[in-house]
Amino acid sequence: MNENPLVSVVITTKNEEKNIEACLQSIKEQTYPNIEIIVVDNFSTDATVEIARRYTEHVYQKGPERSAQRNYGMIEKAKGKYVMYVDADMVLSPSLIEKCVEVMETQSDVLALHVPEIVLGKNFWSKVRRFERQFYDGTVIDGARFFRKDIFVEVGGFDENFSGPEDWDLDKKIKQKGKILLLQEKESSQNVFIDDFVRLRGIPSIYLLCCIYHNEAEFDMKKYLQKKAYYVSNFDPYIEKWGKDDPDLRKQFGLWYRYFGVFLEHGKWKRLLEHPLLTLGMYVLRIRVGFVFLMKHILSSRGNNA
Repeated sequence: MNENPLVSVVITTKNEEKNIEACLQSIKEQTYPNIEIIVVDNFSTDATVEIARRYTEHVYQKGPERSAQRNYGMIEKAKGKYVMYVDADMVLSPSLIEKCVEVMETQSDVLALHVPEIVLGKNFWSKVRRFERQFYDGTVIDGARFFRKDIFVEVGGFDENFSGPEDWDLDKKIKQKGKILLLQEKESSQNVFIDDFVRLRGIPSIYLLCCIYHNEAEFDMKKYLQKKAYYVSNFDPYIEKWGKDDPDLRKQFGLWYRYFGVFLEHGKWKRLLEHPLLTLGMYVLRIRVGFVFLMKHILSSRGNNA
């Protein structure tokens, strides 16, 4: 067994000059010593590529969507035993990759990992998003981020026909081969850059758990709902592929699980009682997203019947 097998981290970008440097810096400052950084850009018109080339020589151009970008980086360019994908507005806790490798190397039946995600931001809606996101870790609403490359290749990577549910689809393909585990490791390594970055965006300390920090410090409700509307428009092919009666899909699209079950199971309901204001905000957000889904569904049905 290679003591420090190569890990290829793929970042997909499009006009991410505001975010990409912090993401790359957090990867450079990982405690794990053997990391290959790959940036797959979608023909940015800002300084994204220039910044990326200061951190890695592996910068490529690929479109049209993030699934194609990720597959290009993780299948065609990555040389690692393990592959991981992150978005440009994400920052990794200091020993995240080290802990991922430890789990994968010691548990041979684990093929991929869900990684806890903490949303950054000080405004109310960012806090609501941070509160909401913690309920999803390791559930069917989550998506794996760290993989054995051979398994990722074997299942065909991301389905490039999807843009939205592609991570759910990938999880289902991998679970047909073996186990996906939720990483649950404590973060103990100190790092001044990462610590300062998250503190300035509403998190008092990084020394809690190994995770990905998602920078939503500039949360914009309109853009958030527009993004959700775009994803909704891509749900039908995913549902057709797996069938609406599939147990995972019944949870992912079911009213009960999405609005109640995922927040109540495994004793998580206690968090709702501990944070009533955030709970109220979360349901306001969920109802608005649900309204977007409903309107898109109605318009799609009318279009099909026209």
